[in-house]
Amino acid sequence: MRAAVCPQYGPPGVVRIGDQPSPAVAAGQVRVRVAAAAVNFPDVLLIAGQYQVTVPVPFVPGSEFSGMIVETGSETTDFAIGDRVTGTGMFGAFAEEVTVDPAGLARIPDGVDDRTAAAFGVAYRTAYHTLRSVARVQSGDQVVVLGAGGGVGLAAVQLATQLGASVAAVASSDEKLDAAASYGARHLINHRSGALRDLLRKALPGGADAVVDPVGGDLSEPALRSLRRGGRFVTVGFASGDIPRIPLNLVLVKGVHVLGFQFQDVPADEFARNEDELRALLVSGAVRPHIGAVYPLAETVRALEHVAEGRAIGKILIDLT
Repeated sequence: MRAAVCPQYGPPGVVRIGDQPSPAVAAGQVRVRVAAAAVNFPDVLLIAGQYQVTVPVPFVPGSEFSGMIVETGSETTDFAIGDRVTGTGMFGAFAEEVTVDPAGLARIPDGVDDRTAAAFGVAYRTAYHTLRSVARVQSGDQVVVLGAGGGVGLAAVQLATQLGASVAAVASSDEKLDAAASYGARHLINHRSGALRDLLRKALPGGADAVVDPVGGDLSEPALRSLRRGGRFVTVGFASGDIPRIPLNLVLVKGVHVLGFQFQDVPADEFARNEDELRALLVSGAVRPHIGAVYPLAETVRALEHVAEGRAIGKILIDLT
């Protein structure tokens, strides 16, 4: 099979395309013929050897994919050959085939194409669980979304709007803000046009009810300052590469809540509810992922650079058909 391989840690340019043996299928596993794979910022960090965990080189990067099951191992009961699935894992998706445990798979609903399925999974699940079960967003809330042009950020814009919230989208370019506006953002804030604290105060003079932050860095503190008393600040990730240090006196004085999102922290009943609601939004067409660019496997390096350089709008895909 053809695959992208990281032979050593470094920038995206270290990745090479070549022939690899198809991964073996162990008991309880399945082999998926990959149709499309999504590029996420953690893929860049894994290749650089800078993620929270390391994967020994050489390895095939890629953590999110869609495709069809072509082989099942013994003791596999939940899925069958021919099932269309989307899945996640730490690595292995930037290849014509990937072997995974069924726990990381979900069936693709009828009527949903492979690219949509690959682009929807991680970003939209992260955003929806964050909004529903951590930020506790309600209809009429004022919600600030940082990194509103990226995968999780743009998903949060769409989904918060679906929940009836008014969204203030914060991004680094007018092009990204145009995308956020097309998915329902009411306030558009280019943080490179001035001090974010002042820009948010002007846009939301009464303060925000919630902030969703997948970016970190120097945007986090002014966004937290934009909260009204009792507001919720949810940290989702650090796409800027910089983990912020928040003065705790702000939390004390403003009476706000600073929270972190992890899938495993969502109560089981809420998790099931959120997943059902999100699937219904996808099937109905009420929400569709924004696919900013699609690259062939041969141009995996370009796809990774697109994400690493902060140029991505929505999701960046690799087509393996």
